[in-house]
Amino acid sequence: MRDPALAPPSAAPLTGGLADSLFATAAESPTLPMLARRTGPSSSVWEEVTAVEFRDEVVDLAKGLIACGISTGMRVAIMARTRYEWTALCHALWTVGAEVVPIHPTSSREQVEWILRDSGCVAVLVEDEQGVMTVGSVCAALPRLRHVWQLDAGALDQLVARGEYIPPATVDSMRRIALPDSTAVIAYTSGTSGRPMGCALSHRGLAFICDTLLAGWGHTAAEPGEQGSVLAFLPFSHVYGLMVQGLCVRGGLLMGHEPDISGEALYAALRTFRPTYLYAVPSLLEKIYKNFLRAAQQAGRGALFERAAGTARDFAEAVERQRLGRGSGPGLDLRLQHALYERTVYRKLRAALGGRVRRATSGGSPLSRDLSLFYEGIGIYVHDGYGLTETSGGVTMQPFGREKSGTVGQPLPGTEIRVADDGEILVRGPSVFQGYVGDEAATRAALSGGWLATGDLGRLDSEGYLTITGRKKDVIITSSGMSVAPAALEQRLRMHPLVHQAVVVGDNRPCVGALITLDPEFLAHWRAALSLSGDAPTREAREENALREEIARAVAAANSSVSRSESIRVFRVLPKPFDVSNGLLTPSMKLRRDAIVRHYALEIDAMYQSRTRAGRARAVEEPSGWDDADTVFR
Repeated sequence: MRDPALAPPSAAPLTGGLADSLFATAAESPTLPMLARRTGPSSSVWEEVTAVEFRDEVVDLAKGLIACGISTGMRVAIMARTRYEWTALCHALWTVGAEVVPIHPTSSREQVEWILRDSGCVAVLVEDEQGVMTVGSVCAALPRLRHVWQLDAGALDQLVARGEYIPPATVDSMRRIALPDSTAVIAYTSGTSGRPMGCALSHRGLAFICDTLLAGWGHTAAEPGEQGSVLAFLPFSHVYGLMVQGLCVRGGLLMGHEPDISGEALYAALRTFRPTYLYAVPSLLEKIYKNFLRAAQQAGRGALFERAAGTARDFAEAVERQRLGRGSGPGLDLRLQHALYERTVYRKLRAALGGRVRRATSGGSPLSRDLSLFYEGIGIYVHDGYGLTETSGGVTMQPFGREKSGTVGQPLPGTEIRVADDGEILVRGPSVFQGYVGDEAATRAALSGGWLATGDLGRLDSEGYLTITGRKKDVIITSSGMSVAPAALEQRLRMHPLVHQAVVVGDNRPCVGALITLDPEFLAHWRAALSLSGDAPTREAREENALREEIARAVAAANSSVSRSESIRVFRVLPKPFDVSNGLLTPSMKLRRDAIVRHYALEIDAMYQSRTRAGRARAVEEPSGWDDADTVFR
């Protein structure tokens, strides 16, 4: 049960649309810095935009939209990376009562056509020439589409110029038409299996999540007396990114945008923008950890880092026991060790993220407890939250002062969660979506008595903390009838520095297997550190053997967390990572399991056939046949 003394205050009820908070902030605090944008494409200098400046820009864009015939209830798609212009146009659309349809910019031609046609969009804003070409190739199938605007060709300036004759009073009148239960966003599901479905999200639902989080946890975004700041780099085409945008605009947090989340570009943005709060996904937090380790090893301090990381986890675990009333906290020796590493290691790690981050939120998929404890131990507590497109974003949060790593916290105030007999998580509350666009049957299947069947599996402990154990449709059933939830195994595999991605397979197979991709940066570092001698063929053979052994150790470590019958017995290392561009990852970085299994069907068959042959060859000596993990490389 939730402790009433720890329950955060409730948010004030919404009375209008999502754009209203921008206008209210501009009226009450006109000089408050609201957004920040670089002074040039590769500049390290960020220029602040005040609330009144941003409001005026939104009004000018809204006038242009009105001049183009965009009005209440019309749907307009935005197909661009996480940029300042995305936020500006989004709020302009809400100002005129239009509905925003986010599309990930790397979506395929077929996906773009489906979303634009299914949602009935009358206009679309694309980022570049490639976007124009993609939309142009499907225009013939989209009779409702009237406008295609290109950001990099000056689309926003053109809209402003076109709306010069529209009086501001017209904009204000249209803004006041938007009601809390009006649809604000048509967010398409990630489409991990099957065709994406459009979730109708209301102004009320999106605002409820943001306002509840701000009311209860807004004070954690920065040190007392300091304005919180957030670097937005998660895609706004996903509800998590939209939630981050809403938290910033509605909460008065300074927001910067970083469209490029590849390696050095993101790290450079973090160092120059210096956010106070970090919103991320587990894969990024895992990558940051591995980069810390790789940099330490390259500097000859790998052993020091690993000792410091172990101390960080031990310290955080002791602190957690203390705050949950289960222990007295870190002992003297541990506190001294932690203080030493704070001076020599931890503050340098925080400096790599800008030096001001003290707390963070992870979403999209479960974060491992070990990684959560590591970050808390170095001075950055990471809240692992839970939510989905159909709930307008997050539905749980760690209660402040009673955080429990390894869980996703407790239900937000006003939200109810229960776990069905089969382990499926059910959610009810103001943030639950209005339904799937044009699909009443799917809506009825997902909603029953106001309860949303999430498709996720989990458990609630005696204190009301929720732990996610996997996806209902991802459960693997081997030929012997063993049911295996793959998430925990995949999570543990990814903790090895060399492992980039992992997909557990085994449906109707004699045992559990895994497809593994390697981290290219850490692999190059690992190879350089081997320093093998001999001619090229000999070095390559020895290197491959060493790599086999290292990945086998990663598999063994993952297997230590499950029973023998659930353990990985065969695996194969793939030459290329799963990626959004090859259709094997969703824009929110989730695995498209069905697509991966289809794409690598031959490799999966070969993996099991190879193991079967090996088992038969030693059947006399090893009757069990499936004892050890296979080490088949492609």
